[in-house]
Amino acid sequence: MLMKTLFIVLSIVSFMAHAAAQRLSLDGEWLFTVDSTKNGVNNKWYAESVDRSAWQKVKTPKFWENYPGLASYDGWGWFARTVSIENVTEPMSLHFAGVDDDAVVWVNGREVGSHTGYSDPFAIGLGDALKVGENLIVVLVKDYSGGGGIYKPITLIATKHIDELLKSPYYGMPAVKSADWVKDACIYSVYLRSFSPEGTFAGLEKRIPELKKLGVTVLWLMPIHPVGVKNRKGTLGSPYAVRDYYGFNPEFGTKKDFQKLLATVHKNDMKLIIDLVANHTSWDSKLIVEHPEWFTKDAKRNIVAPNADWTDVADLDFSKPGLRKYMITMMKWWVKDVGIDGFRCDVAEMVPTDFWDNARAELNKIKPVMMLSEGSIPEHHVKAFDLTYSWNVYDMLDVLLKGKRPVALLDEIFRNEQLQFPVGSLRMRFTTNHDKNAWEAPAIERLGLDGLKLATVLVNTIPGIPMIYTGEEVANDKKLDLFEKVDVDWNRPRELGDIYAKLFHLRQENKALSRGDMIRLTTNSDQDVYAFARVAGNDKVIVVLNFSSEPKLVSVTVPMETIFGKQKIALHELFDEQTVEVSVNSKEQLVSAMEPRAYRVFVLQN
Repeated sequence: MLMKTLFIVLSIVSFMAHAAAQRLSLDGEWLFTVDSTKNGVNNKWYAESVDRSAWQKVKTPKFWENYPGLASYDGWGWFARTVSIENVTEPMSLHFAGVDDDAVVWVNGREVGSHTGYSDPFAIGLGDALKVGENLIVVLVKDYSGGGGIYKPITLIATKHIDELLKSPYYGMPAVKSADWVKDACIYSVYLRSFSPEGTFAGLEKRIPELKKLGVTVLWLMPIHPVGVKNRKGTLGSPYAVRDYYGFNPEFGTKKDFQKLLATVHKNDMKLIIDLVANHTSWDSKLIVEHPEWFTKDAKRNIVAPNADWTDVADLDFSKPGLRKYMITMMKWWVKDVGIDGFRCDVAEMVPTDFWDNARAELNKIKPVMMLSEGSIPEHHVKAFDLTYSWNVYDMLDVLLKGKRPVALLDEIFRNEQLQFPVGSLRMRFTTNHDKNAWEAPAIERLGLDGLKLATVLVNTIPGIPMIYTGEEVANDKKLDLFEKVDVDWNRPRELGDIYAKLFHLRQENKALSRGDMIRLTTNSDQDVYAFARVAGNDKVIVVLNFSSEPKLVSVTVPMETIFGKQKIALHELFDEQTVEVSVNSKEQLVSAMEPRAYRVFVLQN
């Protein structure tokens, strides 16, 4: 993949910092230059002394694909501009409404902060780096695929007013009402080709008791439909190139085999959802033959792919009423006639939200379902979806484990969620998924065993719905190719599986993890140790995570009266099964010797 660096220099503007309520838009003219070899950081392109006379002028906000010569460009981008400040009397921040994908910010040559994760609004405090007079602000944007750059407004604003910009239009609205089984869910994402030697429905059915023992309550099957042959990628083709939405991939078995699997799932008190690829079909799909008018076309009336990389699929046009009716009828058939329990909706942000709203309303007439969006936008939670992808936490795992940012970054993530998402929104938390495994690296390779264990405990104990991908219970070390059959080595150690099992079962037995409020706890090492309580009535859990590469003697302050209403409590540690006591007499301190990347989950003994 071609990598690029774009450097944009902020032009001079005047701003009165002492006017606390005032905000300054930084949209408009910028400069940029490309650095395809990613040498900008090493060459200190953020420094005030850099000569930028050869850089081009551009307009923001805008995807840089709209800049001359960058139509198909993926990579890095440097942005900069000078701002004239007359007074520096209170803390200031930069608010970014949307950057694709990651960003690092410097002020007057000093790094003031960074952000990892596509599309989420974020703010970076400028601290004492801002000065009276001219200030050079530099933003490095790292784009990995698709659109790139600063594509939404940037604002300089007093830090105390930052919430005004971070709040989305959906702040304070109620999220869609989810069934109890959805709120309590532990999801297993099944890639059928890799899950069993047979790679079939029957191969999965044989292992349902094993998944139940693991504590799984919801199975998500990646697409089970016939795969396209025309323009196929690889030997077997992508399961996301669907030929027939009503059909079953013969590679996996028959409709009868699927119905037998579904019956076994339900008999074991589990639910099953399937992947719905509504945005596109294969080039030889039934729809493209029967309804070519439902597909997106170019100026020459030729059907087109959703983007340049997805050459094996054709884009559907949801402005067509007939297509919408067909899709909803098909979804109802799967729920009512076949009996599945919902859908994971592929690239849901590429399909109009009002379609999903209408589809959910129709499905609600049949039975409570789970709707999982492969998206991360707040509006999906208003009417259509129970869950969205928590890319915000996933993107920070590597950053935190490498000590690049303090663990308080997690507080910023959760605070931003509260300001942007409807009340009660459920986020799906994960350490990897089929895309990240296939296109980047297995989680064990990316995070290391100890880091992966810690990340597993984190995503299972923070608010949200946990998901485990095929093979993660044995810390799968292979890329599970989406176009071929790659078998998981199920004989690998099951340390991760043991962690998942304990946490999944705790989630079913203790409502603190599935329904509880989250209360941050202070420690004697808040730079590296993240501690919090989950509280739901009498169910209470305390989690302590050491992100450091060094051992720590950790002391956690536990507000006894506030959280427990008692002066003395007994806590049972989930993994070492030891019981400790905390009391007012012990100065409310929970003390634990923790190895690097160690974790503790303490459950209140009632």
